Amino acid sequence: MRTKEKVFFSRLMKLSAVCFAALAASPVTFARAESASPVHAFIESHYPETLGIIPVLVLLMLLAFIVQIDHYIRNNLKKTMRVIIAVVFSLVVQNYVDYRVTIDEPQWLLRTLASIYGYSVRPVILLLFLQIIAPRKRFHWGWALAGVNTAIQVTALFAPISFWIDAKNHFQRGPLGKVCLYVSAILLLYWFVMTIRMIEPHKRKETWVPVIVAALIAGSVVMDYNVGNIPQPISYLTIAVTISCMAYYIWLHLQFVREHEEALKAGQRVQLTISQIKPHFLYNTLNSISALCDEDPRQVKPAIEKFAHYLRGNMASIDQKGPIPFTQELDHTRSYLDIEQMRFEDALQVCYDIQCTDFNIPALTLEPLVENAVRHGVRKNKDGRGTVTIFTRDKDDCVQVIVKDDGPGFDPEQISEDGKPHVGIANVRERVTNLCGGTLEIQTEPGKGTMAILTLPKKQEAPKC
Repeated sequence: MRTKEKVFFSRLMKLSAVCFAALAASPVTFARAESASPVHAFIESHYPETLGIIPVLVLLMLLAFIVQIDHYIRNNLKKTMRVIIAVVFSLVVQNYVDYRVTIDEPQWLLRTLASIYGYSVRPVILLLFLQIIAPRKRFHWGWALAGVNTAIQVTALFAPISFWIDAKNHFQRGPLGKVCLYVSAILLLYWFVMTIRMIEPHKRKETWVPVIVAALIAGSVVMDYNVGNIPQPISYLTIAVTISCMAYYIWLHLQFVREHEEALKAGQRVQLTISQIKPHFLYNTLNSISALCDEDPRQVKPAIEKFAHYLRGNMASIDQKGPIPFTQELDHTRSYLDIEQMRFEDALQVCYDIQCTDFNIPALTLEPLVENAVRHGVRKNKDGRGTVTIFTRDKDDCVQVIVKDDGPGFDPEQISEDGKPHVGIANVRERVTNLCGGTLEIQTEPGKGTMAILTLPKKQEAPKC
């Protein structure tokens, strides 16, 4: 999926570059084409307007096309993006109409209607952006404010309450002329607060996109306010909102990629759990319990309870997204070792040198190391006998968990076991690195045994290890 995402964004960037290159070359092309002389004349006489408006319109049309063919974004968010693009497109048209009726012959009704629409739709765009951030919320209070703002703007048709166009075609504000600004400021403030609340628990860089967008829009409002009554083919706010549309679209894709990665990690947890419950271990354990039925029936119930406890621990690890208390992982490992000692009796000796337990560790990290020590350490000795020792050590800036066996050891360059890759070791190393920022080191020497050293850095927040 990551490859598809890269291809998608690569094509998006190439298509955007082609469009803007075509726009940049269009005046030259029109100048050389005799058949396009009317278009050339229009662009020549309206070059400042087309320079600002045409790229924005093309960008919106391009974005609309991309959203339409995008199959990754959820349908409800796609619908909201379509509405945003349509509304922003209409705002660009409104900007141009308002500009034309400002510099051309006065048209009181058309300019009044254009201004009413422009001041009414701006809070609506902010609400639609809020809907992208929190699609499950309805924002009834925000829509009520937008409705009040629209009602006040409509008064310009019959009373100078919000604004009016004077006899010289100049725009004049009424006593409630800043209602749109105040409503937008309230929505922007709420936008900031809600986004900060969203950022704090996740600590993800992409969650800053809504904050940056909100700051961009706020800055554009200030710039438009400072421009005053100078005619603009397109306002700073409209440009900022157009840029925000693209930013939010990319942000939605980042959210999709994040959700996809979390789904993959969940699948990996399930696969890891299943891989830990190996068929040969199940068969051997059941055979041992079956043998106890004839040899020592009194031990059958405790053996089944230990086996059930072990299976329960494996299944519970599926729901563990972060590190768990070390005591919980140690308890699960003891269940495994109890079953193995039931099978091999005094041929397997286990020693515990636990000096600290007040720390967290990713689920299913200690048990696979101990299992390797039993299977590829102790059981590989010529007489099948040996000892597995589990240590914990509290260092200045880290905690170490060590699993040692007195088996025959192996060649450090060896990367397979029984003809298969060391999947268990690789999974442990990846989980410790990703969840704790820790490391796994394997020290071994033929004839002298093997030692696996987990190093877990200390952190203030225990759940993050």
